[in-house]
Amino acid sequence: MVNGTSGESPVRPASDEPTLKRVMGPRLLLLFVIGNILGTGIYAVSGRVAGVVGGALWVPFLIAFGIAFLTAFSYVELVGKYPRAAGAALYTNRAFRSPFFTFMIAFAVMCSGITSASSAARAVSGDYLQEFVTVPALLVAIVFIALLALVNLRGVTESLIANVVLTVIELLGLLIVIAIGVGAVLNGAGDPSRLLEFNAEHGTLLAVTSATALAFFALVGFEDSVNMAEECHEPSKIFPRGLLLGLSITGLIYVLVALTSSLLVETDVLAGSDGPLLEVVRIGAPGFPLILFSAIAICAVSNSALMNMMMASRLLYGMARERIIPRQFGRVLPVRRTPWVAIVFTSMVAVVLVSTVDIALLGGTTSLLLLVVFGVVNIAVLVLRREEVDHRHFRAPTAMPVLGAVTCFLLASPLTGRPAEEYGIAGILLAIGLVFWALNRMIVGRAPIDPAAGSRPVD
Repeated sequence: MVNGTSGESPVRPASDEPTLKRVMGPRLLLLFVIGNILGTGIYAVSGRVAGVVGGALWVPFLIAFGIAFLTAFSYVELVGKYPRAAGAALYTNRAFRSPFFTFMIAFAVMCSGITSASSAARAVSGDYLQEFVTVPALLVAIVFIALLALVNLRGVTESLIANVVLTVIELLGLLIVIAIGVGAVLNGAGDPSRLLEFNAEHGTLLAVTSATALAFFALVGFEDSVNMAEECHEPSKIFPRGLLLGLSITGLIYVLVALTSSLLVETDVLAGSDGPLLEVVRIGAPGFPLILFSAIAICAVSNSALMNMMMASRLLYGMARERIIPRQFGRVLPVRRTPWVAIVFTSMVAVVLVSTVDIALLGGTTSLLLLVVFGVVNIAVLVLRREEVDHRHFRAPTAMPVLGAVTCFLLASPLTGRPAEEYGIAGILLAIGLVFWALNRMIVGRAPIDPAAGSRPVD
C-alpha cells in the first residue's frame, strides 16, 4: 500500500562534510537482507534451539518468522517515509520526541549489532574452524574483528561485493543441507517421528515459547538494512519488495534446514554442538568433504559479522547526523566516504566483548533487547501516522504493527521462560547506556533534538 505524494523528502542544507555513497539497487538490497539474516543464527544457534524445544525444531523457527514478518511491515513503512540512516533511533526520536528514550533505543540496537558480530567471531573459532586447525579462540576472534574493520573502512562498495560473494556461498551451504535432507527422505533415512517431539521437561508450551525466543535471534538482521537507506538508490521504492521478499526467502530456508536437521540428527547431538549443520552433513552425507562445508560455514558466519558491523557503524553515523550523539561520530573519510570514527569505535567495543563477556549468554540478552526495540518500532509507526511527508511511501495494514507490538513484548517477557540472567545483563547494559547518556549531555549540551531534521543528500 502506498501513501503520500511524489517527490523526495526534505533535506538539510549541505555542509562541507562528505556523505555516504549511494551504490545499492534492488538486487544488492535483496542480497544484503538475505545475507544479513542468514549466517550465525542458523549455522551456530539451531543446536541450542533444538536443546530447548526438542525434535520439533522447525516450530520455533516458523513462529519466529511470523513475528519477524509482522515487524518487517513496520520497518518497510518507516524506511519509506524516512529514508535515512539511524533506523529505530530515528523513528523513536520522531515518534516520542524524547532524547533520552531515543538514545537508549539506539544504544540497545547498537549493542545488538556489535554483540551479534562478536558472537560470530567466537563461532568462527568453534567446531567449523577445528576442521582446519586448532588456534586460540580469543586470538582468532580479535583478528577476525580487525579484518572486518578493514573491509568496512575500505568502502561500502567493497563491503557489498564481499556480501554478495559470501551470501552466495552461505546460500549454497544451506541448499546443500536441504538437498541432503531431500536425499535422505527419498532413501528412507532419518527419523520422521522426531519432527513432532517436544521437550516435555517444563511443558510443551513453555518449551516452544522459550525456543522461539532463542530462534528469533537467528531471524534478526532484516532491520539492519534500514541503516543502509542513505546508500540506496530510491530507498522508498525498493525497500518494500527487497525487505519482505528477503525475509520470506530466509524464513523458508530456515524451516527447511530445521526439518532436515531434526530428521537426520538426534536432538542431543544437535544440542551439544556449536556447529550443528556440520553434524547434519556428517550423518546425512558421509562422503561429503567436511572441510569444504566448514569453509562454507565460516564464510556464512563472516558475512553475518560484516553486515552487523556495517549496521552498527552506520547507526552511529546516522545518530550523529541527527545530533543525538556528538557530531564526531558522523565523520566520513574524504576519499573512501565511509564513517571511519563510527567504524573504529564499534570495532573496539567488539574486541572488548569477545575478550571479556560470555557471548552465548549475551546473545540471548541481545535478542531480548531487540524484541523490546521491535515492540517500540511497531508502536512508533502508529504514532507517526499523524505526520505527513511529501513523497509516496508504503503503508502497512494497521493490524500488522498492532500484532507485531503485542507478540514482540510477549516474547520478551518472562512468560517465555527466559533465564533470569538475561534480564540481569540487560539491566547492566542499560546502566552503561545511562553513563553514555550523561557523557553525551555534558559534551553536546541541552540543545533539543529537532525530530523533523533531515540528513544531507548523498551521492
